[in-house]
Amino acid sequence: MDRTFDDLVAEAEAVSVDGWDFSWLDGRATEQRPSWGYARQVAQRFAQATAGLDIQTGGGEVLNEAAELPPTMAATESWPPNVAKATRLLHRRGVVVVADPDEPPLPFADEAFDLVTSRHPATIWWSEIARVLAPGGTYFAQHVGPASVFELVEYFLGPQPEAREGRRPDTEIADARAAGLEIVNLQAERLPMEFFDIGAVVYFLRKVIWMVPGFTAEAHRDRLRELDARIRRDGPFIAHSTRHLIEARKPT
Repeated sequence: MDRTFDDLVAEAEAVSVDGWDFSWLDGRATEQRPSWGYARQVAQRFAQATAGLDIQTGGGEVLNEAAELPPTMAATESWPPNVAKATRLLHRRGVVVVADPDEPPLPFADEAFDLVTSRHPATIWWSEIARVLAPGGTYFAQHVGPASVFELVEYFLGPQPEAREGRRPDTEIADARAAGLEIVNLQAERLPMEFFDIGAVVYFLRKVIWMVPGFTAEAHRDRLRELDARIRRDGPFIAHSTRHLIEARKPT
């Protein structure tokens, strides 16, 4: 028997959204991964670095996937539940987790790291990244691109023409260069996502809180009910994520 709208929503509201692990969505939603394999590539760089910094580490899950970490390794995170989760996960590996508000300045000395990384940072302060990088050091990151998952965003918020222009790779390249960094590599992809039930939508929007700011199932119940009926009638709700891989270097 198909589960009711109320059951699916209640379940998705009750589950924890701490950290950056999306395994609760297994079988309920899919997202095609970028072809470049960020976790694999960043792990290779960690193994070769002497001092690393992971900005906006979430719950530390991506960082913890690396088999080998630099002798000196730090991570920043702003959301208190994620700070606690990352601390539990990463301290045993010698990583110092620093609670940081994601605003300048980064709480580290000039030229402290030869590798700075980030996966899906909400904000990117290029001047600070350049400041904490040692000469010859690398910033290696996977960023969310423009209008990512906007089929879902605009379903709830309506057209967002100005927001669609944000997070453009060409703008980020210009900002990185203005901070004194050299662009070594840039790749971009647009990737399909599928949501198979309304619970997956509720969980996703609770976890990725900047998609629909202030989202609650109660406040958006009418639109959620309409979307539930649409999924039951037409099949999965399809959206598209945008991602770009960026590698920048601080000149020697």
